[in-house]
Amino acid sequence: MKKLILPALLLVAFAAVLWWLNAPEAPDATAPGAAPGAVQGSSRAVAVTVAEVQTREMREVLRFTGSLVAASRVEITPRVAGRLDRVFVDIGDTVRRGDLLARLDTDAFEQELQQSRAELAVARAGLAEAEASLEAARRALVRTRELRAQRVASQSELEAAETEVQAQAARLELARSQIQQREAALAGAQIRLSYTELRAQWHGDDTERLVAERYADEGVILQANSPVLALVEPNPLRAVVFVTERDYTRLAPGQEVILRAEAFPGERFTGTLSRLAPEFRETSRQARVEISVPNEDLRLRPGMFVEASIQVSRVEHATVVPLDALVEREGAPGVFLLDESGEAPLARFVPVGTGVREGDWVEIRSPELHGRVVTLGHHLLSDGGRVRVVDAEQVDGRGARR
Repeated sequence: MKKLILPALLLVAFAAVLWWLNAPEAPDATAPGAAPGAVQGSSRAVAVTVAEVQTREMREVLRFTGSLVAASRVEITPRVAGRLDRVFVDIGDTVRRGDLLARLDTDAFEQELQQSRAELAVARAGLAEAEASLEAARRALVRTRELRAQRVASQSELEAAETEVQAQAARLELARSQIQQREAALAGAQIRLSYTELRAQWHGDDTERLVAERYADEGVILQANSPVLALVEPNPLRAVVFVTERDYTRLAPGQEVILRAEAFPGERFTGTLSRLAPEFRETSRQARVEISVPNEDLRLRPGMFVEASIQVSRVEHATVVPLDALVEREGAPGVFLLDESGEAPLARFVPVGTGVREGDWVEIRSPELHGRVVTLGHHLLSDGGRVRVVDAEQVDGRGARR
């Protein structure tokens, strides 16, 4: 058994020495731009793909998600309690200002109206009686004064006649007040009867709205101010999004907004940023932003999910590289710039300051770049490493040739 163990140990030791002699040189951890796993000083060139540094216009666009809501919504409610007799519209119907939408049962209100009319007639009859009584009292006072002048009537009879005139005048004023009271009661009964008709009424210049919801069915007993229908203004709509503190300061009313809706893939709708909330919500640390969205063709509907894009800056002649060219070394962004001044191309790591990002491109604000940058295979590169430029089909993401 011991005879077998000794040769096995010698074989393992020989294999370890052979591996050590053929291993590539370890990367220099202190070299700028060195990446984990990169081969520093190795004679093997890393296969990479490259792209030209370009100059183009760049736009910085902020994107938010939110929902469409109606710019105006009004709930139709009865101002009196009663049984819902008829509903003349339903969800999705178009209504015009003043249209009759629903009606309550009118029996009790019509009875109240008839009673008020009867009470007014009684009051008017009382007024006529009071006027006649006053006129009679006045004639009696005239006769009593004549008789008093002839010393036929006593002073007490004259005073009684004068008191009667005053009493009848007071009855007349009471009758007139009762007339006003009964007329007011009649007007109130007429108004309450009119409240049994629920009509489309709202503020604004729009003449048509859509029925968004129906809360009650015919036959139910409604209390005053119980909603029956909800009407929404379909044009314009309002897109509501929420933004963070970082984006809030870059927005202002009047900015153009491009919207996309899941219901219409590939289409774009335009809107205008109309309002920014003056405060942030404590729970989310976000502020509400409202966007006015024209909707003349009524294709968009309240409640739809939308994505809003707002351009906040533009650089006309920006130096840009593909986003794939960016790498991070020691916590700072940079690119590997192709150095073709020698016999073999080398990759030089250049720390950069970035700016606007748009699509697959990123702006390089510093330093000034020219030439070509590595876009694939830079994960195995270190500063000054040898490279071999190949097509994208010939190299994988690890810099290995396919």
